[in-house]
Amino acid sequence: MTAISAPPAVPDVDGDAPLEQSRLLRTAVPGPRSLALTARRAQVVPPAVGSAVPVWAARAGGGVVEDVDGNRLVDLGAGIAVTSVGVSHPDVVAAVAAQAAAFTHTCFMVTPYEPYVAVAEALARLTPGDHAKRSVLVTSGAEAVENAVKVARRATGRDAVLVLDHAYHGRTNLTMAMTARAMPYKAGFGPFAGEVYRVPASYPLRDPVGMTGEEAAARLVDVATRQVGADRVAALVAEPVLGEGGFVVPAPGFWPALARWCAEHGVVLVADEVQTGFARTGAMFALEHEGVVPDLVTTAKGIAGGLPLAAATGRAELMDAVHPGGLGGTYGGNPVACAAALAAIEVYERDDLAAAARRIEAQVRGRLEPLVGTVPGVAEVRGRGAMLAVELVEPGDGLVPDRAAAARVAAACAAAGVIVLTCGTWGNVVRLLPPLVIDPALLDDALDVLVAALRGQEPPPAPGEASATTLAGSRPGPAVGGGRDA
Repeated sequence: MTAISAPPAVPDVDGDAPLEQSRLLRTAVPGPRSLALTARRAQVVPPAVGSAVPVWAARAGGGVVEDVDGNRLVDLGAGIAVTSVGVSHPDVVAAVAAQAAAFTHTCFMVTPYEPYVAVAEALARLTPGDHAKRSVLVTSGAEAVENAVKVARRATGRDAVLVLDHAYHGRTNLTMAMTARAMPYKAGFGPFAGEVYRVPASYPLRDPVGMTGEEAAARLVDVATRQVGADRVAALVAEPVLGEGGFVVPAPGFWPALARWCAEHGVVLVADEVQTGFARTGAMFALEHEGVVPDLVTTAKGIAGGLPLAAATGRAELMDAVHPGGLGGTYGGNPVACAAALAAIEVYERDDLAAAARRIEAQVRGRLEPLVGTVPGVAEVRGRGAMLAVELVEPGDGLVPDRAAAARVAAACAAAGVIVLTCGTWGNVVRLLPPLVIDPALLDDALDVLVAALRGQEPPPAPGEASATTLAGSRPGPAVGGGRDA
């Protein structure tokens, strides 16, 4: 087996040279420089701030992250669905540089600027529905959700907010209340904001066999009616595809039934498209798959090519119901982030990245779906577009979540130079969120690694090199259904 080359004295991070789109392992993962930075971090950063992969980025581009040890890792996380156009897309970089040279901040609430309006115009054009719309720009998805709730409460004069089981909406006090999973997001952080009520979602793998989307919606409505009362509900806030809850696609008919109920009872339907928006699911917005037009849409993550920007976009009559000064924030709609968003949106449309997401889905499903029923513990491959996941369970008929298996798979992939993330209410789901510009050959190489990890097999070496983890003496663990960790 070919020996791993020693890391260079100074890793090649020449920003003028394009980052090669291939997997490369110069050291074990993590390498010595990453380990040194981890030790520094421990002195000044609390352990509450976690990191999914034990490497430190030096540069990134396209579908690759290069770490400080010179290793190149295939990026199937995209910064949690943020860098959908690729990290540091040249058009985004140029727009950021030009705007930063003009001015970096004035505060839109003090001295407004055109890029804010241009982003709002783009959102009015792109989000579902041809009605008049307004947008408020903020900095994070949680902020966008909070503002959507404020708008719905002000416009309806009601207080109650319905959210789904398995939902994730953020880490602020209100959005923690709206989030289902306690650990790590909520445990010990209460008390939380009131008038938030959880209702059952559609989860086809775990719902009663044969339950339709309409039946799942009727179950939700029954709980909401009995426990809250439709006349008290300001908004139903839901992700079109459950994100942190496990990339769960609801059964067909679920969303249209919810939309009808909301319209009949004056409930504001809020689509949290923070993770699903901007071509991620194979359409510009995920609710397009359902044929549903929401009253409000929240966006973030992929909107600005890696810069912090988010928005709440809604029907004009709802947004205009809020009194002057009721919405905003010091950094909301920062001009540099707005410039990045305008460039990223142009890339989404010009390069038809929604079609690219659909191609990624076909490629990934073709590799992973054959594992269902053949690899013990692989319960389901699901998702839409380039938002895909594998749910892992203990072998047998009980669908018992196997969190340890998901952690093993993610760790094995990282050691072999592939970044994957985990999620799910029970932490037993491996999720894939590749940049929509990823090269098919690069994605196929990453899928070779993932399939080997799911099978509990030796990962393939990086192209042209041996596996650093093997040379370091590590060995693959059991297949995902091969037993618990000690």
